[in-house]
Amino acid sequence: MARSVASIMCKSIAGFRYANSNASKSFSRRILHFSTTLPDDPDTHEDFKPTNKVENSGISLEKIVEQDLKENPVMIYMKGIPDLPRCGFSALAVRVLKEYNVPLSARNILEDAELKNAVKCYSHWPTFPQIFINGEFIGGSDIILSMHQSGELKEKLKNISDGK
Repeated sequence: MARSVASIMCKSIAGFRYANSNASKSFSRRILHFSTTLPDDPDTHEDFKPTNKVENSGISLEKIVEQDLKENPVMIYMKGIPDLPRCGFSALAVRVLKEYNVPLSARNILEDAELKNAVKCYSHWPTFPQIFINGEFIGGSDIILSMHQSGELKEKLKNISDGK
């Protein structure tokens, strides 16, 4: 019953979009109006305005990247997190690195566009994921996979042990 009601609703909504273009435009404008918010919107309460924790901490993004690389022997800047990657390339990189049972630290670049740009500037590499081992930029998932297949990655990671 619920499935058939949902099916009817989806069909009627899809049909509504094409049935009357004026109504459709009005409907779209209303949705856009209510779904779009601006950070400086005077009607938005302070608690609900977007904040940048890095910006409010007084630490530059470049220093955050440098600190990440100094404190974490294997650091990956990726889309998502290691347990829930949001991109196939990030998932591949995590899967390869987990084969070596090394402590893996990560930052989700989807949460902070400014951090994403800072990492790109730091490494001079435009794509993600970006993997660093002992502070050295290694590359993306394709390079990690190639190094894994050739045995070179095992050599790079041999002095890093899992802290478990």
